[in-house]
Amino acid sequence: MTHVLVPVAVLEGETVPAGLMELLGTVNVTVLGYHVLPDQTPPDQARLQFEERATSALADLATEFRAAGGEAYTRLVFTHDEEKTIDRVAEETNSRAIAISGVTGEIDSLLVTLSGDVAVDRVLGFVEELVGGRDLEVTLLLATRDATDAEGLERAADRLSDASIAVSTELATGRSPFDALIDAVPGHDAIVMGERAPSLASLLFGDEAERVASESVGPVLVVRNDPALEG
Repeated sequence: MTHVLVPVAVLEGETVPAGLMELLGTVNVTVLGYHVLPDQTPPDQARLQFEERATSALADLATEFRAAGGEAYTRLVFTHDEEKTIDRVAEETNSRAIAISGVTGEIDSLLVTLSGDVAVDRVLGFVEELVGGRDLEVTLLLATRDATDAEGLERAADRLSDASIAVSTELATGRSPFDALIDAVPGHDAIVMGERAPSLASLLFGDEAERVASESVGPVLVVRNDPALEG
């Protein structure tokens, strides 16, 4: 079954909204509890101090994920580098995607961006498994300067439609992929995107994060572009 990594800053009170847990009910998850340490703090020292509390919080989250439908595993890491740790654990667990939590209620609609240098087949395959037989609406977004790319967008929509997924398309021409994404967010509860999508780093960590937050973006599921994984 498809595996998704869900990083949680467990000692900072971060949690996972019920809507995201329900959305991920068709897949298995690893809940990665991590805590970023100051450079001078040894991980072993932090583990002695915080492991019991962090482990208890992770166990509670895993129980809630299992109640949503899939299997849930946990990992606890004390680290000096958040991004490297998430990437490493995603590889170790063969995770197809990484879930970035957001504020959300029930998730009824997904915005799937196919813009940029992304592995479209992998993104679509992940969407098929994520949606399963559920009544979720999917919008495929493509930002491009070449209107002939609409043919590829329609082929992608046909693939999801053949999988009995309710799908619509949105073609944005002459605009940046990031601007097109921001404008398309209203009316959608979560985003699915490939890890090589333009401005992904800015979306999650960079200067444009405040702009994204102002649009009340919900969870972001980042599909890893790893040829070693099937699909």
